[in-house]
Amino acid sequence: MGDQPRLHRRTVLAGGALAMAASALAACSAGARTPDRPAAPDPTQGLPDIQFDVARYSAPEQTSPTGGPFVMPPVHTVYLTAALTRGPGLDDQRELARVLAALESRYPFGAAGLMTFVSYGLPYFRRLPGGLAGDLVGAHLPRLLADPSRSVLEEAEPGPTDIHPDNPGVAKRRFTVPVRIEQNDLLFTFRSDRATVIQDVLAWFDGSGTLAGQPTPPPAFAGLLTVTSSRHMFTQAGLPRSVAEQNRLPYARFIQPDSPMWMGFSDQQSNASGPPAICTFAGHPSARLTTARPGDYLDTGGIQHLSHVILDMLQFYDMASPDTPPSDNGNFTKRVQYMFHAPPVHPGNADQLTDGGGPSFLPADNRGPDYAERTAQGVGLPRGERRMGHLSTLQRSSRATDGTPMHLRVDGPGFDALDVPDGSSQPKLHFSVFVPTADFFARMRRSQASVDLARKHRVTEQDNGLERFLTCTRRQNFLIPPRRHRAFPLAELAG
Repeated sequence: MGDQPRLHRRTVLAGGALAMAASALAACSAGARTPDRPAAPDPTQGLPDIQFDVARYSAPEQTSPTGGPFVMPPVHTVYLTAALTRGPGLDDQRELARVLAALESRYPFGAAGLMTFVSYGLPYFRRLPGGLAGDLVGAHLPRLLADPSRSVLEEAEPGPTDIHPDNPGVAKRRFTVPVRIEQNDLLFTFRSDRATVIQDVLAWFDGSGTLAGQPTPPPAFAGLLTVTSSRHMFTQAGLPRSVAEQNRLPYARFIQPDSPMWMGFSDQQSNASGPPAICTFAGHPSARLTTARPGDYLDTGGIQHLSHVILDMLQFYDMASPDTPPSDNGNFTKRVQYMFHAPPVHPGNADQLTDGGGPSFLPADNRGPDYAERTAQGVGLPRGERRMGHLSTLQRSSRATDGTPMHLRVDGPGFDALDVPDGSSQPKLHFSVFVPTADFFARMRRSQASVDLARKHRVTEQDNGLERFLTCTRRQNFLIPPRRHRAFPLAELAG
């Protein structure tokens, strides 16, 4: 592992929506390392039409401390959301194609260089001639096989445990922030092992005129595009602990030093995420949920959901205040049940708190769609206990009938002040996932919350997974088109 070049505060963009990610990149780069990865495939031989089919361009599967494989994603990700001022035309489409080609010519495609995805929200499709009900969108946007009156792309829903008028009575201990269903036209996802690469990309979008040290005309959309937010995510073993220590967070010594996540656990995503094709409209031998067929305009497209979540880490360790030690509910044996399954999948160490109190790498085994309800009833638990784990509830509806996962996660930690009521920087979860339809994600999120099972079997909030620790402040669904149509899809057909 080589050290990351450190970004200094003076290199951060001066202000505006780009500044949040640029500042977070600078703050987190000191503790990051540049992975020593094997060479990625030659991108000049052609990149996959499924934009998110990128496993070959990141690290191959490595061996975890448990003996199982796990995936090592790019260290840094920036989610850049944008709004349009009008419907895009052919000139705009050509300009976006040029911008994307410039990024991929200056930086090799892959985690060691740069990976870029582009997705589009409902507001984008409303701007096309005829809007969502028009012939253009209607002819090309796939429908649900189970209900052809519905589109694959629908508005994101507030989750059952989000703070929202639809959820009267839902409250959070520290971060009382209502969820916002965002209305962005575009989402750019930039990923790289090197913070300096993404910083260079952000500066180029801000008009620097150079990319990878070479003169390159910056994006020129003639007033079409306005950046609305930028969010930095980091994913590397030990980096949350490093950020916590750097910022003197009161629970820093409790964070597992080998974990890439704030909450200290690392599942093997190679068996917890599905093959890219199953997340597309055209589907996979294990499942197909839409009317799309191979050869359709959007066949290898899918849905990308993006959420912004504030984590209450004091509550996760059951600390009443920054100066109060954790209670027994913050012990490893409790936390591992909240995260995975009940009863505990590992007993942890004698010291249940220091350095996480137990291992980070644990198997993400599939216990089937009925396991959450069994433990909600107390089956297999000590007498009087009823509990559901985060992974158990997810598995209620996240897999095909043959057990294949139907989602591909692109989530990780952040540390910034976005949407925090007092303006302080707090641990974040930047959650993004690729799925075959918006309806599938909505059902999966309802399963995750399992409010129905909690009510039916009298499971207390204290024993329902991770829900009470999470405050989701933003949600939106996007359509991620095939690579061949990633630059303002359908604009060339608009006439």
